[in-house]
Amino acid sequence: MTTQQRHRVFTDEQWARIEPLLPSNVGKRARQFENNRRIVEGIVYRYRAGIAWRDLPREHFGPWQTAWKRHRRYAADGTWDRVVAHVLSDADAAGDIDWNVSIDGTVKPRV
Repeated sequence: MTTQQRHRVFTDEQWARIEPLLPSNVGKRARQFENNRRIVEGIVYRYRAGIAWRDLPREHFGPWQTAWKRHRRYAADGTWDRVVAHVLSDADAAGDIDWNVSIDGTVKPRV
């Protein structure tokens, strides 16, 4: 496995389903988003690896500050909530989610 493969988060099929759900800044005064996939994969990789933002591998995901800012923006505007809802809805419709829940009631709360 190459390091490029190790840092790849989404398959092309997964990215094709997620990309249209992400906002674009085309036509806005800000600089156009560059390589949105690389940045979003960096955000997901950071959570998956349990690392600090500053430890995000720059050679694979770009500057950590860019990933952090994009994550902050997508969290604030509800983008992440929409993406998760859409992915869960698709997975549920395909029967890929087991909604069985087990609750252990043996622990008594302190009084």
